[in-house]
Amino acid sequence: MGVLSGMTGFARVTGDESWGAWAWEAKSVNGRSLDVRVNVPPGFEALERDIKALASERFNRGSLQVGLRIDLASGAGGILIDQALLSALVEAARKALGAEPTPEAVATLMTIKGVVETTGASLRDFAANEAAMTVLAAGARDAIRQLAEGRLAEGAEMKSLLSAHLDEISALSAEAAQLAATQPGLIKAKLQKQLDELDREGRVDAERFAVEAALSAARADVREELDRLAAHIRTGRDLLTAGSPAGRKLDFLAQELNREANTLCSKSVSADLTNVGLSLKGLIDQFKEQSANVE
Repeated sequence: MGVLSGMTGFARVTGDESWGAWAWEAKSVNGRSLDVRVNVPPGFEALERDIKALASERFNRGSLQVGLRIDLASGAGGILIDQALLSALVEAARKALGAEPTPEAVATLMTIKGVVETTGASLRDFAANEAAMTVLAAGARDAIRQLAEGRLAEGAEMKSLLSAHLDEISALSAEAAQLAATQPGLIKAKLQKQLDELDREGRVDAERFAVEAALSAARADVREELDRLAAHIRTGRDLLTAGSPAGRKLDFLAQELNREANTLCSKSVSADLTNVGLSLKGLIDQFKEQSANVE
């Protein structure tokens, strides 16, 4: 038995390292084909390629967006000293004091704005850090795994809903079969009433009337439509059992079910059968709408 997968899901995986914090977010919505968009900082293109390859292995359909955010720790950078500015300040102090400034004086001069600056480490530096890349790659795999699990959970719900719809469609088809059995009698009664009103002198013989009634009954025969409905219902159950990818096939099946329901309504000669056909159409529309969420 296969597993049915949906196309909607969300995953977030985070981590803290000595060099900073990171977070992967992966989300997926419905799509006719597989479309994977990855947003990573400059220098991390290798991760983007890995994610797209992994998504292609895991998923068949859906629009995926995967993003990486990195917040470097404040101590992950270095110290930058403006040597030219510091030398100018020391020279000015030497002239003012008439002697070499003490180490304490130089230290005070270094507190002047612009002399010493803390430099933030470049994200590109971490793209070359093998250990950091290993951690981030593992986080990406975990995010894709969690996203797949979310889609499978949605698939289980879709399978339950779609199975229930097929049960209801099957029940209405059985009701339609019972009502269809009364069609010939209704047609004969309708023709007899029209004949009585139009042919009061009895010029139409019984044989001709019987032929016309038989032709009308044949045109209103819906047994083929009901047989095809039953076959489509069996196919739908088989698709749900087989699992994903099944979305496109279920969508096509919904179109075929709707075709038979339309023909059933057009051939109906009773309000009861027409109402059953309309109810079928409503259920099939729900089936089609839900199948659009299936991978």
